[in-house]
Amino acid sequence: MKLLLTGVSHKTAPVEVRERLAFREESLAGALGALKGRVGVSEAVILSTCNRVEIVLTTEDSADPQAIVDAFLAEQKAVSPPTIEPHIYRRQGRDAIHHLFRVAASLDSMVVGEPQILGQVKDAFAVARSAGTVGGQLEHLLQCTFAAAKKVRSE
Repeated sequence: MKLLLTGVSHKTAPVEVRERLAFREESLAGALGALKGRVGVSEAVILSTCNRVEIVLTTEDSADPQAIVDAFLAEQKAVSPPTIEPHIYRRQGRDAIHHLFRVAASLDSMVVGEPQILGQVKDAFAVARSAGTVGGQLEHLLQCTFAAAKKVRSE
C-alpha cells in the first residue's frame, strides 16, 4: 500500500489557484467516488477549505498515486499538471502522516491554534466515510490524527 497526500494551501498557492481546485460540499461525495473508482485506488479523502485543498489516498503498491491524482485533477478541475505544479506539495508515507497531524492540530494554519481546521478534517472524514471511500488504513490514520490534535490542543 502507498499513502500519498497532494495539496495546495495558503502557504503555496494564491487564492485563485485554491479556489480553482476547491471542491464544493455538494460535489464532494461524487468527486470522492470518481477518485476511488480509479484503478489502483484503495481509499480516498478530500479536505477542501478556504485555505487548503488536500487529497489523501492509499493505492495498491503497483499504482502510481501521483499520476492518479494529476489525472483526477485534470478531469475534475480542468487543470493541467504543469500549470499547478509550482503550487502543489506532495507528501508520501510518514511525511504524509506527519503533515496530517500538523494540519489537524492547527500547526499549519494561517492562525496557529485556531480550532476550525480540526472540525473541517473531521467533516472531510465523515463525507468520505458516507461515500464509502475510507476503510481500515485511512480510518485508522484519521482516528490517530484526531487523537494527536486533541493532545496538542490540551497540552
